[in-house]
Amino acid sequence: MKVKEFFLNMAKGAAIGLAVIIPGVSGGTLAVLFGVYDKIIDSISGLFKHFKSSFLFLLPILLGAALAFAALYFPLKYALAYAPFPTIMLFAGLMLGSIPDLIKKANRNGFKRLDTVGLVLSCAIVVGICFIPSIGDVDLSLSMPVWGYFLLILMGMLASCALVVPGVSGSMLLLIFGYYQPLLDTISGLKTSFGHSLSVLVVFAAGLVIGFFTIAKIMQLLLNKFRRATFWAIVGFVIGSIPAIIVTFFNQFGDNLTKWLAPWQIAVAVILFIAGAIATFLLTRYFAAHSEKSEESEPQSLESISENNPEENDGI
Repeated sequence: MKVKEFFLNMAKGAAIGLAVIIPGVSGGTLAVLFGVYDKIIDSISGLFKHFKSSFLFLLPILLGAALAFAALYFPLKYALAYAPFPTIMLFAGLMLGSIPDLIKKANRNGFKRLDTVGLVLSCAIVVGICFIPSIGDVDLSLSMPVWGYFLLILMGMLASCALVVPGVSGSMLLLIFGYYQPLLDTISGLKTSFGHSLSVLVVFAAGLVIGFFTIAKIMQLLLNKFRRATFWAIVGFVIGSIPAIIVTFFNQFGDNLTKWLAPWQIAVAVILFIAGAIATFLLTRYFAAHSEKSEESEPQSLESISENNPEENDGI
């Protein structure tokens, strides 16, 4: 891997890492947006079979995600605390700007009338998740019972959906099940209760890893066997992400809209929304051009194989 490509993938990983923090935003969506989704799924699924090539591809993405999360966790936490509407509208703009390129990619595999079902259904699922009421925050303190650790593994597996399934926000699912804020507090608690906080985060991370590999295998199977229908479903997930982010805001801050929808916040939100959409549109164009150049000198990717053998990926 060239040095330029390494740092480019780190930048993509950084954006994916930030998605973990924002409820309603999916890391899988950003992976699709940056044109690395297929390769991430293939690399995860083939990690043990093709360890060197898979590891070298995943390394800069994981590094970027980890560094961005560590560096911007507290700034984003404060942004969500003091200017939530502008923050989430920036991410909504990022999603909007990615849609034209995503539809273009999906069209390469063709379109059938039945694909509309997957597109609409996936969009409805993403938005529908936002209307599931939260069960309230759980207790992750020192008094947490032993069975709470098993639930943590389950929550980790659930949250891993955000990293593999485009449009599904792991932080949103954690919010619904009451684990989002307690986990954030646990990260902050590393300063005061290091041992317990670390054990909670390690158990949660174990669930993430288990779910990560399991769901990646399922997504690879769907992309191989039903690529056309799966990709249009992904388009639906991404489109649904935009209203889902906004619904998430009203769910969280609806009790004090006068404060969070002050004129200056609305003005900044509009500017960030437009800037995010334009930036993503231009970035996807750049990444698409860069990806095409890379594929000219590499073996056929999953996408190019699909284009050359449409009968093998017809799906429905």
